[in-house]
Amino acid sequence: MYYFIFSAIVVFIIIGLLFIKSYYNKLRLAKKRLAKVQGKWGKPVNARRNFDLIRIYLDAIDSKDKLSAQTANDLDLNSVFNYIDRTNSKPGKQYFYNLLHHPTTDIDALHELDNSVEDLNLDIPGREKLEVELSKLSSPDAYFIADLFLKEHKPVFAPVMNFYIRMSPFLIIAALISLAVIPNIFSFIFLVLLFAYNIAIHFTSQKTISTYTKSLPQMLIMHKVAVTLVKSGKFGQVPGVKQSLTNLTGLKRALKFVDIESSFISGSSDIGYAAFQLFKLLFVIEPNTYTSSLKHISKYRDDIKEVYKFIGWADTLIAIQSIRDGLPVYAKPEFTGADGKIEITELFHPLVENCVANSLYTTDADRGALITGSNMSGKTTFIKALALNTLLSQTIFTSCAKVYKAPVLKIQTSIKTGDNIDEQKSYFQAEASAILNIIDNSSQKEEIKSLVIIDEIFRGTNTIERIAAAKSVLSYITAKQNFVFVSTHDLELAELLDEDFIVYSFTDSKDGRVLVFDYLLKRGLLKSTNGIAILKSMGYPETVIDEANIISERMMNKYLV
Repeated sequence: MYYFIFSAIVVFIIIGLLFIKSYYNKLRLAKKRLAKVQGKWGKPVNARRNFDLIRIYLDAIDSKDKLSAQTANDLDLNSVFNYIDRTNSKPGKQYFYNLLHHPTTDIDALHELDNSVEDLNLDIPGREKLEVELSKLSSPDAYFIADLFLKEHKPVFAPVMNFYIRMSPFLIIAALISLAVIPNIFSFIFLVLLFAYNIAIHFTSQKTISTYTKSLPQMLIMHKVAVTLVKSGKFGQVPGVKQSLTNLTGLKRALKFVDIESSFISGSSDIGYAAFQLFKLLFVIEPNTYTSSLKHISKYRDDIKEVYKFIGWADTLIAIQSIRDGLPVYAKPEFTGADGKIEITELFHPLVENCVANSLYTTDADRGALITGSNMSGKTTFIKALALNTLLSQTIFTSCAKVYKAPVLKIQTSIKTGDNIDEQKSYFQAEASAILNIIDNSSQKEEIKSLVIIDEIFRGTNTIERIAAAKSVLSYITAKQNFVFVSTHDLELAELLDEDFIVYSFTDSKDGRVLVFDYLLKRGLLKSTNGIAILKSMGYPETVIDEANIISERMMNKYLV
């Protein structure tokens, strides 16, 4: 009797110590998360991002407003996301990444977004508490919450196996009771066989069901985080989210073991969590959870989606302010009418360190802009910056400039193209295909005009046909009242497009054998080139350099006189 009492006291002491340890671990983790939140504010977060998982939500959405793969690649959008991603949760990353690929033409929605950003970030300590809450969804497993509502999950086990999985815990308990009452070798062997078989089931089914079962604890953490965010009162009236949270309370009751696991995860990794994982393994909890929860998840898919979008939206609002605070200067865009001009003051590219800012003022869409310039002078960076800032203005209502005024535009680009071996396309065919797509989507029938950005048009073919085709294509697109910006080395093209295009240039100068660039956009045709100078600095033979200079001078005289 005394032994039993002593044992019970020891057990209670151990449990009490574990609870105390868990409590202090939670406090320590909360302080650590707060310090991390404060330390990263306004700065790029240097972390490896798994874009295959980040784009799960984006890939599931089929929308006409979705940025083309060509344009996303042309603008190095993954690199841009690496720089501007200041979200705290994995659903936030997915939501923000999706937002970045969907420029909107709804000006009211953009102003509403901006108002929400401003309101949320007025109370900095309060905002930081929300960031700490959101950081509880930083596990890679949280990426798979989106799968719970994006696709339908079907049973993977046969009916007989389903029956065994449901009965297995009871068989184990029966074997344990039998051993406790009458210790015998048969019950022990039976128990060992049950455990061995359950371990085999766990690992053989893990690949098929692991993303689903791992997402369930994260989904319940998301529910708790969303409740905290709603109670904070910083998001206005969110009746749809509140109703979905209420509905999901029923799902929590149906997922008792998963709810226990989510409590372990949101706290800290300790001996209790390790013991729980062993318990899951031996009692086939994950396969059991999978088979028993499918109907429940199917029933609440819309509610999970509603809460997921709320979490992503809240995280994005915070991230936008962090981006703004981290930029040397930014402007909230001013959108003009469909017939308005583009007026941008001190535009820069956020990924270029110490980027030289440039200003651009167009009269209207009747005339395009031809950007000439020598190698490495900055013309490609400039047109990319123009397209990227249009995208940022129409997604996060933020421009990397002092002033941004323009109509809402559809962004179309042809900057990066290459041979496509799989489709047996040459470089020129790939480029021609991209430009044909621009032509097809830039007609006068389009309600929203296009911002067309083309780098070195038709560079994949011979000079005569390149210039002839480029002239006709650019005149055609411009005639459809689109804003067209094209970089080129072809001085002849500038002469042919004189009536349709305004010509700008980037130039360089020579300081001895060193080329000096000011990266400033100037009105007028390029007056100097540097291709031969680069060859000379690399050590090409003098005879090659001399002959190249003679031919170059002859051609320059022909086209610049």
